[in-house]
Amino acid sequence: MARGKVKYKDVVGGHSKTNKKFSKKKVNSRKTYSLYQANNGKKSKKRKFNTNIEELNEKRQKTEETVQVEEESSESEEDTDHMQQLRASFSSNLSNKKLVAVESSDDSFSEEEHESREEKGDNLDESGSVKSDSELLENSQDESDDVESEGESDSDVNIENEEQDNNKDDSSDPFVKHVCYELHESVLNSLQNVPMLVKEHIEHWPTLGRVIIQIPQYKETEKTECNVVTIEEEKKFAPPGSVPSKINNTDLSKPENIFIKNQIINNLTKANKSLSYGDVLFTDLQNELFSVMNNYQDIYYSQRSFSNAEEIRFVYCLHLVNHILKTRLKVVHHNARLSNKDDVPEDFRDQGLVRPKILVIVPFKDSAYQIIQTLINILLPEDKSHVMKRKRFVEEYTGNEISMPKKNPKPEDYELTFSGNVSDDFKIGITVTKKSLKLYADFYSSDIIIASPLGLRTLIGAEGESERDYDFLASIELLVLDQAELFFMQNWDHLIHALNHLHLQPKNSHGTDFSRVRTWSLNGWAKYYRQTMIFSSIALPEINAVFNKKCNNYAGKAKVSNPVEFGAIRQVFVQIPHVFHKFEASNVQQLLEARFDFFINKILPQQKDSLMKQTLIYVSSYFDFVRLRNYFKKEELSFVQICEYSKESKIARARDMFYHGDVHFLLYTERHHFYNRIRVKGIRHLIFYEPPAFPHFYYEICNFMQEANMNKKVGSMTNMTVNVLYSKYDVQRISAIVGTERAMKILNSDRSVHMMVTGAE
Repeated sequence: MARGKVKYKDVVGGHSKTNKKFSKKKVNSRKTYSLYQANNGKKSKKRKFNTNIEELNEKRQKTEETVQVEEESSESEEDTDHMQQLRASFSSNLSNKKLVAVESSDDSFSEEEHESREEKGDNLDESGSVKSDSELLENSQDESDDVESEGESDSDVNIENEEQDNNKDDSSDPFVKHVCYELHESVLNSLQNVPMLVKEHIEHWPTLGRVIIQIPQYKETEKTECNVVTIEEEKKFAPPGSVPSKINNTDLSKPENIFIKNQIINNLTKANKSLSYGDVLFTDLQNELFSVMNNYQDIYYSQRSFSNAEEIRFVYCLHLVNHILKTRLKVVHHNARLSNKDDVPEDFRDQGLVRPKILVIVPFKDSAYQIIQTLINILLPEDKSHVMKRKRFVEEYTGNEISMPKKNPKPEDYELTFSGNVSDDFKIGITVTKKSLKLYADFYSSDIIIASPLGLRTLIGAEGESERDYDFLASIELLVLDQAELFFMQNWDHLIHALNHLHLQPKNSHGTDFSRVRTWSLNGWAKYYRQTMIFSSIALPEINAVFNKKCNNYAGKAKVSNPVEFGAIRQVFVQIPHVFHKFEASNVQQLLEARFDFFINKILPQQKDSLMKQTLIYVSSYFDFVRLRNYFKKEELSFVQICEYSKESKIARARDMFYHGDVHFLLYTERHHFYNRIRVKGIRHLIFYEPPAFPHFYYEICNFMQEANMNKKVGSMTNMTVNVLYSKYDVQRISAIVGTERAMKILNSDRSVHMMVTGAE
């Protein structure tokens, strides 16, 4: 402050005594012009002014206030924007200075900060070595892209180009119709009714076949889609669901007609590996699936196979990327427009309670690897692809493959199912930026989360645990369950546990700007906006229950349900009688008890006979297996057991004893057969305690009863039987075994026992 006073006195009152340098020089006095002059033209004497600092400060404040008033008035004028240009130049200079300051501060870290960064892995590459300066700069650029996509706007040129793309028929875009409007009160009341009132439509498409479409019904009122609030403002509501229409070839020739972003159109032909020729965008199956997906309706497709798996994966990955890009574009546009506004209008609500918008649940790491590779091919061109932490991703999500035996090879479907990395405990977050894809992102900075049911369960935790987190599931807009039948073989409860934690109220804010959160998300209506896509190779009642009870999309749902013409029993080549026993169960809750009682009282007494030796009891559920095992121990029956938790030594001993007839029964679980596919020899009598979930297991186990696998010293080939227990709740499993038409006949028949013979010429 003393130095500042010296300088001020030098300027105003002449040289200062404390400054010897200026005291030696002759300082010319400043010229002043007086308003008072003599008539003779001579200059009057100079008026002496008091150089009081306080008076000068008051004058300076008045001058600054005047300048501020002038600036405010100039900003209000529409014709002149010189002050805005001046401020823009200053802000750009300041931003450049800040950037330089940040870069310089990064180089001047203390040793403690550097060590802490090494511990956190911020300056380590995927192999664990210290990153170079160029790599650190590359990561900082990626992080800046991430921040830009989350909270900042792009340059004016990019915004104008993207805005032209966004404004083209924006109101007719299914994304805008589904996400950007609130639900009308009548629609909301209909969705909250139990059971929900729906109108069913049945469509027959060339490739999908029979499609059952359910649209929620509501009480029609006047102006349901549009309610006039004031003369100037018009409030729009989400339009009700409609039956999807198949995309025609004309629309496929111009992808923008089906609202695919221009950013990815040029990448689709190369990314879609299922195409046999390059002049079309989709295969027939992809065309019909995308027609439903792009209409933002739930879909359940139960005819996934190894031949069409790649087609299905590509089409839902395209839908995911398209959704993310449209969401990001909305945020970028609104950020640019809000930069000149103090308040956030209602139309600018474009986000959820948390950032993650897409959840993909798959059984194995190899499935996640294939999905991420497809996302990269769709989103990023080959010559400009930039994926952060790609090396680490390849190392962790490849390898760890099961070695297939050359002697006694496994079935083909087993080798295809367990190809690649089959680890079932994983979770990975993905951030989509303007020019790159960031893997291993924090969940609350991610756009897409890909995980297994076990990976989600370990993160969500159980009630009462101190460390548990499920806030990242609060704003999921798209949910994909691929290879859903495999979840049934892993642990179905893990999947249900994860689905039960969707759209719950977050415990923390996680830096959310609530002025930008959509109103329907704040009201807790996110489950009515979520689109769910389920793909499986078989139709299971458990998957049907999830589709019926957990999917509440206001736009409706579509389920592909084609009849089974020929069942799995047609693949049995051993001549043997198959007896189907129907038992009654009043409801699903009593199904387990009714099945157990029927088996104990009707089936087991006949199988205890010495002529029924070497009987294998095939059990689908592990809980039923435990109950039967405990009963057999209590009754001291002669039996051995093989389940998914059995050790190899005990499995070998059980197989040997069963083959040589040392025991009467063998308890065998379906999950063990799924993961091991061993060839059990010596089966003369087979009991399916419940129809198998995988229909091809039925003929596979039955074909084990051929003569080559028999011990000729025990039993006779003429005394062989197969018994199947079923109820009306097993209609889907029975249909997969005997065919839909025949299953309806035996279910509706008055008789409880039906017999079929296979292998007869």
